[in-house]
Amino acid sequence: MACGNHSIITEFILLGLPADPKVQVLLFVLFLGIYLLTLMGNLMMLLVIRADSHLHTPMYFFLSHLSFLDLCFSSVTVPKLLENLLSKRKIISIEGCLIQAFFLFDFGGTEVGLLSAMAYDRYAAICHPLLYGQVMNNQLYMQLVWGSWSLGFLDALINIPLIMKLDFCEAKTIHHYSCELPSLFPLSCSDVSTNLTVLVCSTLLHGFGTFFLIFFSYVRIVSTILSISSTSGRSKAFSTCSSHITAVSFFYGSAFLRHLMPTSGSPQELIFSIQYGVVTPLVNPLIYSLKNKEVKAALRRTLGKCLQWHR
Repeated sequence: MACGNHSIITEFILLGLPADPKVQVLLFVLFLGIYLLTLMGNLMMLLVIRADSHLHTPMYFFLSHLSFLDLCFSSVTVPKLLENLLSKRKIISIEGCLIQAFFLFDFGGTEVGLLSAMAYDRYAAICHPLLYGQVMNNQLYMQLVWGSWSLGFLDALINIPLIMKLDFCEAKTIHHYSCELPSLFPLSCSDVSTNLTVLVCSTLLHGFGTFFLIFFSYVRIVSTILSISSTSGRSKAFSTCSSHITAVSFFYGSAFLRHLMPTSGSPQELIFSIQYGVVTPLVNPLIYSLKNKEVKAALRRTLGKCLQWHR
């Protein structure tokens, strides 16, 4: 990519984490452990949901897609982060950077869509329990899942080709551990006003749109729960939502704070990015397994079948 009289840039330098070699070794061990646990936790959720017929419901269908999505989301950035922690030349090609940005946008957009679909599922289960089977039928929950994947892909398809048209100048250091779009704009010597406008519009429509769907679902859910006369009934109804509320708080809270902050490479910016891009895929299977009796029971049944098969 040329930029007038500027030199051609073919790669970027990712400088998102401390440069001290001793610290980098410790960080490598930490993030490698997180990544392996993320893979094992989400693969376990996928296996248990697929193997146990008791979990073949819309809620767990959504959860299986969330686990697969977390596997993909984590795998977009963490392997490159691990490589750069052990490498003196912390580089990524422009093509590799744009591919990473595409999938970050795609998977991030899909995740917010899935979380809003899961909120609607909880709304249907708690507010209309007698009609749940009719409201959340096979056709609808399949449409919600594939609609989430389609919208995430569409968001990436709108934003990434625009940045491919930009020219990049001599400044090629990204003060981040991954190629998020806000971190790429300051490196361009082209006019990025169109890119920023499209990014803001897509974020507002998709990010805040799905957030408001979740918010209004929970307004109705809380109203319904408070109208339940028995304490045990209220506790049971709330427990079916607590895992989802925790997952939404982790992802939306850190993602919004990251993208609302000005791009500066500050420690807070990196912390928020690591939280939603690295930590959230790790904790989601823990949240849904440790706080869910059905998942724990299904895990015991699956392990029991595996032990029987090996005897």
